[in-house]
Amino acid sequence: MKKILYVVDTFTILGGIERVLGDKLNWLAQHGFRIALMTVNQGGHAVAFPLCEDIDICHADILFHRKYQYPLWRRALKERSMQRNFRKALEQKIGAYSPDVIVLTRTAYVKTVLRVCGDIPVVFESHNSCLYYQFEQLGMVERLRYLYRYHQMKSVAAVVSLTKGDAAVWRRWTPNVVTIPNVVNLNTTGCYSDCSAKSVIFIGRYSRQKDIHSLMKIWQMVHRRHPDWTLNLFGDYGDQRDQLMPDLTKMGAGVVIHEPTQAIGVQYLQNSMLLLTSLYEPFGLVMPEAMSYGLPVVAFDCPYGPANIITDGVDGFLIKDRNVEDFADKVCRLIDDEPLRRTMGQAGIKSAQRFAADEIMPRWKNLLETLYNNVKKCEKVMRPI
Repeated sequence: MKKILYVVDTFTILGGIERVLGDKLNWLAQHGFRIALMTVNQGGHAVAFPLCEDIDICHADILFHRKYQYPLWRRALKERSMQRNFRKALEQKIGAYSPDVIVLTRTAYVKTVLRVCGDIPVVFESHNSCLYYQFEQLGMVERLRYLYRYHQMKSVAAVVSLTKGDAAVWRRWTPNVVTIPNVVNLNTTGCYSDCSAKSVIFIGRYSRQKDIHSLMKIWQMVHRRHPDWTLNLFGDYGDQRDQLMPDLTKMGAGVVIHEPTQAIGVQYLQNSMLLLTSLYEPFGLVMPEAMSYGLPVVAFDCPYGPANIITDGVDGFLIKDRNVEDFADKVCRLIDDEPLRRTMGQAGIKSAQRFAADEIMPRWKNLLETLYNNVKKCEKVMRPI
């Protein structure tokens, strides 16, 4: 039985990436793989989503974030000490588990894993855009740090990107790029929104990426034309939460602010469309998730996720050039035309099935088995006669 070791930062947040990871690990464990999950910074937190009992979970508890408790002159020394501990924990886990493939989800860990993995193929699973440092307008030091990490990618067996657009950027660093979309936690209840509620839903972190400032401008325009409609905003934690909350609270305009919830499916059923105003989206899990509940989606055509999920004019609208007026017009068009909302919602239910586990995970299975078989062939060739 092939053994896969996943090395991740944490598995604590009730977020989309964690849910995808949990679904993926469970599927692999149920389809002929032995799975081990090693977290680096979990601490004493419980795992976010249930995992199969036979998945081997271990926590290195390096807790890299604690280095920021120290003054700058001591931080570099603490970082080196933590990196040594991380390397030692990896060596021990690899020695005890003997994985056939190692999968990483953070660029920061690639160098260390490559130093200790020997001949074991390493896969980097990208859950962010390759151009993250550019999209987030990071400073020069941070940009150089990302570019240095990307330079290591030429030594990994494969980079798995979520979209073809992002894959093209990753190929600047390595030819070994595979495009596999995310597995989506689709609606399996048999219940769907009838798109009759006078409300729309937005789900996302309070961060620069989600561009809630544009959402506020758009909704003000919509609300002037349709004051009887409501925007239900489910904001998750983010670095702009404290900055945005006073403006959102004062805004009125039919905006209702909610805390994050695990029962998001219930909320989809009670709304008539999903809005997404992101500056960039490596994938955008909420889009196919909402579509599977029968909601049309209106989204900016940002790099790179929305255009890979929405068929413009069929199951939603893609807004070009970050045109907030056009975005508001498309929302109002759907508000004015309930049959159109329902037609698009029904189309979304069908198109979302592209991202079901049984559609996506065989591609992961094929990749992992190919890497495993390539190693076995090399071993056979190199075996002394």
